[in-house]
This record gives sequence, structure tokens and C-alpha cells, in this order.
Amino acid sequence: MSDQPETDSQQPFIDHLIELRDRLLKTLLVVVVIFACMVPFAAEIYDFVADPLQARLAEGAGMIATEVTSPFFTPFKTTFVLAFFIAIPFVLYQAWAFIAPGLYQNERRFAVPLLVSSVILFYAGMTFAYFVVFPIIFDFFVGSAHADIQVMPDISRYLDLVLKLFFAFGFAFEIPIATVLLIWSGAVDPKTLVSKRSYVIVGCFVVGMLLTPPDVISQSLLAVPMWLLFELGILLGRWIQSGSKASTEQDQGTSD
Repeated sequence: MSDQPETDSQQPFIDHLIELRDRLLKTLLVVVVIFACMVPFAAEIYDFVADPLQARLAEGAGMIATEVTSPFFTPFKTTFVLAFFIAIPFVLYQAWAFIAPGLYQNERRFAVPLLVSSVILFYAGMTFAYFVVFPIIFDFFVGSAHADIQVMPDISRYLDLVLKLFFAFGFAFEIPIATVLLIWSGAVDPKTLVSKRSYVIVGCFVVGMLLTPPDVISQSLLAVPMWLLFELGILLGRWIQSGSKASTEQDQGTSD
């Protein structure tokens, strides 16, 4: 089997734009269909998202809406974002289908596991945020309120916060994939990444500071997993690099 890209290098640029447009439209259609199916359950979906904070409010206290339109639009916004999250596998598949014809055979062999892993890691990051991070940080914020202050968060502001954390942890859990791609592409080697470990750790805490609420607990809950996932990416990158070298040597031996 030839180890050449399947696409013709002389294919008109407009054809690529048309294909990209079609795939974007398919992605949007899938998200809209999922959203339409979930709309009847918008209130229940928001209740589920709000439960980590709602369960920690004082008895008789609840969340409030400071804008007239918030009670109507906030559950729908929550549902639409959840529909996009559910469609992530299809979104990544469309991205893969767009770039796959331009990849070599050995590149396609590694790309599929990376695609599947990226989906799993994104969902793992969101799950970690909901079941581990949210209870800890909301316990901290609600518990630190003065005894005379009744905590009654705005539903729209709460949604903005949790979506920010969902995206932050979802993308943070993609660090092993990014590390593997850097090593696989030859942009860096594992030894270089290991030598820069101290800078990476500092960078993880800076990112945690920027993407999470301004407290040490939530910042550490993002920074520490990012660092550990970076170490995992180095291990996987070494394994893939050694496998790629072995495959290349085998191909050269076969050709000889």
C-alpha cells in the first residue's frame, strides 16, 4: 500500500472550502436536532447543573434572577450548550474526516486512537469538574459567607461560571493529546519537555488562576490535574515515538 496522501495536491482550494462548509453545516444541524430533542427537559437539565450549588444553600434559600429574561433564556442556554457537548464526538469526527485524506497511512493509524482519546478525556474533564470540583469550591464559597449574609446566587451568573469551568476542565484534560501531538510531529522531544517541567508547572497554576474563581483550592484543582496529565502525555509520547521508530526501521528493512 502506498504511503502517500489520498488527496490530490492540485485540488482546487475552493473545493476544500465547500467541503468545510458542508461539514460545518452538518455539525450545526446535529447540534440543533439534539437541542430540539432536549428542549422539553430544559428546566430539569438546569436543575441538574445547578444542584451542586443549590444543595449547599441554606434551608429556604434559593437562586434568583436579576434580569427579566433570565428565567426563560437561562435553561435554554444550558440545554443548547449541553447539546453541543453531546455532539462533541460528531464534531471531532467531522474534523477528522476533513483532514484524514491529507494524512499518510502511518499518521492515520495513530490519529484514530487520538481522536477517541480526546473525546473520552474531554468528557472526563467535565465529569471531574461536576462531581469533584463543584462540591469543593461551592462548599468553600457558601461556607465562607458571613453569618448575616444569605447566599442567593443569580442563575445567569451561576451558569456562566459553571460553563467556564466545564470548558476549562474539558480542554485541560486534553493536555495529553496536545503533548503527544507535539512529540509525534517532531516539534519537540520528550527530553526537552522534561527539562521544561518547572515552567510547565508554573504555567499550569497561572492558567488555573485565570480560568477558575480566585481561591487557592479551585486553582489547585485545575493546575494539579493539568500537570499530571502533562506527565501522562510525555509517557504516551515516548511510547508512540518508539513505536514509530520501530515501524520505520521495519519498513526500511522490508524495502531492502
